[in-house]
Amino acid sequence: MKKLIPIIALTLMMLVACNGRDGQQGQLSTDLVTNPKSALETSNKQASIKFDKEEHDFGTLLQGEVVTYSFHFTNVGNAPLIISEVGSSCGCTVGDFSREPIAPGKTGDIKVTYNSSGHHGFQSRFLTVMTNTNPAKTTLRIKAKVQTPDQY
Repeated sequence: MKKLIPIIALTLMMLVACNGRDGQQGQLSTDLVTNPKSALETSNKQASIKFDKEEHDFGTLLQGEVVTYSFHFTNVGNAPLIISEVGSSCGCTVGDFSREPIAPGKTGDIKVTYNSSGHHGFQSRFLTVMTNTNPAKTTLRIKAKVQTPDQY
């Protein structure tokens, strides 16, 4: 009987000690978290860019001509639109744009300048517009047929 008392006492201590865990062994308590919003919650506000057209044909140009065209767009989203970059496929093509955020419902332009010096024949150039939209990248295209002075 003297051997049975320590075994019963040890068993009772184990039951009392394990009872407070409620089966959550190895997990941290979230009782101290008071933030009502989840860190994974996403906002449904999103900018969205819509161009009137995404391609422009300059037609026939005389070699050496410098021409410009403005791609007109609207922010059809519900958050400010930010254009972070307009890259081109060639140094002969440059895109100029406003770095100011465009409010929802407002419009803007990306002015594209193409220099045909040193080119001849059919030309096709691409501009990559990077924005805070989904998808983040929009591709614009300009094209022209460049003729040398003796062809004109």
